[in-house]
Amino acid sequence: MRSLLAIALALFPAVSAAGDTDPTAQAAPPPAEAAADCAEPTARRVQAHYESIRDLSADFEQTARNAVLGSGPGAEPATTRGRVVFAKPGRMRWEYREPEPSLVVSDGRTLWTYDPGLGEAQRLEGAESLVSGAAIQFLLGEGDLLESFRVSALDCGARPIRLLLEPREPASYERLALDVGPDGGVRVSEVSDLFGNVTRVAFSNVRTNTTPDPATFRFEPPQGVQVIEVPAAP
Repeated sequence: MRSLLAIALALFPAVSAAGDTDPTAQAAPPPAEAAADCAEPTARRVQAHYESIRDLSADFEQTARNAVLGSGPGAEPATTRGRVVFAKPGRMRWEYREPEPSLVVSDGRTLWTYDPGLGEAQRLEGAESLVSGAAIQFLLGEGDLLESFRVSALDCGARPIRLLLEPREPASYERLALDVGPDGGVRVSEVSDLFGNVTRVAFSNVRTNTTPDPATFRFEPPQGVQVIEVPAAP
């Protein structure tokens, strides 16, 4: 459950169609000159793309590589799959289906994580303050990429272009890498945390502006489920 809550707080940069990036690739430092030429315009294209969207849904595949395990036994990245729905302002639902079902859902005020296998749900009030400081905020209708991040690019001739975003303010992650298509949609996102762990999320079967039912973003614990109140960060 703790890993689900960590995902909910930090790993939601953006969504578009899945790309063909190596799932084990990590972002490298950008070349000095040419990459800088397209970084800002590409970031503005991403911003404009998501400002034009009211809601979206997509299938996702998430892989997480643990830096502590390195390349030794058990170092293969953990992979999970499911469906995600976002809607402005501040609502989201991550429904994990494989290998085990679990759920992260927020109506913009209360964030829930639910693990059916454990019969346990965690509730955290004040989700709006979490979103306001997270990488997801521009997707949900708030924030500005160029104001929140120092932006660079790996290769302006590549398709998709890989943007590297380093947060300007202290955060629970070191940087984001976004693979951006010509329309400004993000195909793949990678989050590198302060310990060198990398989580990659690729998206497919994207649908936008479908006006999901508001009930999508609400959660009622099933009977018998233990509810744990998670204190808000000071």
